[in-house]
Amino acid sequence: MAKKNIVVVGAGYAGVSATKYMAKKLKKDNDVEITLIDRHSYHTMMTELHEVAGGRVEPTAIQYDLQHLFSRKKNVKLVTDTVTGIDKDKKIVQTKNGAYPFDYVVIGMGGEPNDFGTPGVKEHGFTLWSFEDSVRIREHIETTVAKAALEPDAAKRKAMLTFVVCGSGFTGIEMIGELIDWKDRLAQDYKLDPSEFTLKVVEAMPTILNMLNRNDAAKAERFMKKKNVELVLNSPIVEVDHDHIKLKDGSTIPTYTLIWTAGVKGTSDAADFGLEAARGNRLVANEFMQAKGYEDKNIYIIGDLVYYEEHPNTPTPQIVQAAEQTGHCAAANIVSQVKGDNQKHTFKSNYQGFMVSVGSKWGVAELFGKIHLSGFLAIVMKHIVNLKYFFDIRSGYYMFQYMMHEFFHIKDDRNVTRGHSSRYGNVLWSVPLRIFYGLVWFVEAFKKIVGNGEVLKPSTWFGEGSWFTGNSVFPWTWEYAKEAAATASSGADAVGGASATGASTVASSVADAVGGASATVASSADAAAGASGAAASGGGEAAAHAAHFGLSYAYGEDPMVVIEKSPDWFTRIMQTIMPNNDVAMFFQKFMVFFEIALALALMAGLFTWLSSATTIVLVATFCMSGMFYWVNIWFIPVAFALMNGSGRAIGLDRWVIPWLQRTLGKWWYGTPKSLYGQK
Repeated sequence: MAKKNIVVVGAGYAGVSATKYMAKKLKKDNDVEITLIDRHSYHTMMTELHEVAGGRVEPTAIQYDLQHLFSRKKNVKLVTDTVTGIDKDKKIVQTKNGAYPFDYVVIGMGGEPNDFGTPGVKEHGFTLWSFEDSVRIREHIETTVAKAALEPDAAKRKAMLTFVVCGSGFTGIEMIGELIDWKDRLAQDYKLDPSEFTLKVVEAMPTILNMLNRNDAAKAERFMKKKNVELVLNSPIVEVDHDHIKLKDGSTIPTYTLIWTAGVKGTSDAADFGLEAARGNRLVANEFMQAKGYEDKNIYIIGDLVYYEEHPNTPTPQIVQAAEQTGHCAAANIVSQVKGDNQKHTFKSNYQGFMVSVGSKWGVAELFGKIHLSGFLAIVMKHIVNLKYFFDIRSGYYMFQYMMHEFFHIKDDRNVTRGHSSRYGNVLWSVPLRIFYGLVWFVEAFKKIVGNGEVLKPSTWFGEGSWFTGNSVFPWTWEYAKEAAATASSGADAVGGASATGASTVASSVADAVGGASATVASSADAAAGASGAAASGGGEAAAHAAHFGLSYAYGEDPMVVIEKSPDWFTRIMQTIMPNNDVAMFFQKFMVFFEIALALALMAGLFTWLSSATTIVLVATFCMSGMFYWVNIWFIPVAFALMNGSGRAIGLDRWVIPWLQRTLGKWWYGTPKSLYGQK
């Protein structure tokens, strides 16, 4: 059977959504090949361009390499090239460097800024519609501020520090929000006063954020005014020059930075394809996303490029939700045709809401037409939506990268947690804690090897009192556990709990909290009181003195266990895993060496995050065993503290983790390239 070729043009939101859907649905069809063509080797998260332009995140934070997105999709071929035309009769996609025959083609080349023919915008303005645009704006702002700091002329200096955004849609308001956050850092870096910066939004309409509920838009307007942003409404820009802009009323605004976000149209690259076009260069499609007039050629239009009227004179909006849904509709129809069921899927929009951020900490959101959020909650919701996007395209890798960039690798407190989650805090001072923490594990594990022997005489190790002889210390209901309980009642701690021997002992003794808590539990007995040993947590007789709750050791008190008796369900699970003493002894011996490995890893700063997380799981298990004491509960918060990159400060994680990321990433995803499809 001849191979069926599906060509997708454009790796934007629509193209990626369509390709992912088809790759999944057609993965068992060996006679189908999907070719994804884009001029870049990466997918850009367009909704976050303002974060790069406004200096919040690094440029690579919004670049998602196509190799990472599609490396596990064996039926997808990636090509980095520019499409120049489509031969509708011969069914061939022409590119600068080749030609690709198709049985089905999906055109999702997106849009481009619309300056409505305003003089000077192309020459002197900055658009925000691509990765390159965002980097260009970022560099221009930094350069302009640096020059302004050295400019002696007050009027010119003021113009250089005046930043104007044209357009009050989502892109424009989010861009001005980033400048609100960034100006303090720019002022500090270049020894300026933040009050010298002037931020303006110029809008031709009398209102802003016209896709939002009026109450939500009003909240955003009040917030921006509070941040000293000037809203210039009912003021179309009629001309742009290098040092000023002219408004329709004849007034001018001196500025060296105009960011134009006033409109979008279909990409001009598709104008020569010979397909029917509507206003704004958008290509007309029917309800199945098929190019109007070429339904028999299997040509589909999706994303910002498509013009389909959901309602009379109301085409699909040029937003992410519409792009993904049009891509999904076209992909579903192609899959149906390939599989032969020819079931038609009509486009039905489902816009679940709109969100706009005004800086990193404040925003407004309208969900399902009836839920309205503002401030912190709106920003949280925006992050949730972005994380859902990575789930939709099945990219755990970039979901993790997004969280790193947005929550942890952030400077100047520019995130939703106001910097509290940033890893740019100095973790060097956690090194002593990490080493001590590992040392605690090592000492306690080593004692289980030595037992009643002498530390300096290896020949006495592994004998009486160690974890390598006798019955298991685990407090499960085997026959020998009853003997252990009886022994415990006479003063010996058979299950690793605290023991105090004799009235003459006033000292600290270490109790092992079942194999792994490695918690140093100080216990003592008052000589005058003649206290007998504390009862074993597994069910020994009551001690002369009741155990006392405490988060640190107090002289003369017996420590209290977190959970006195292991829950029945947990006991049953453990007995299933360890059905007899022999198996229990194997786990017991293994645990000793595991603790030593864990201790060495912590002290060396190797796999610190994993080691600390393992500690948390182990401590939780020991608590459920009824053998962990409140005085040692500090094990858990310390483990959490050490997970914040402490292994990279004077530790092996500084070299090992980056090497693993590179090696495993190359094995799993392959090697990202600047060009795909080249021989």
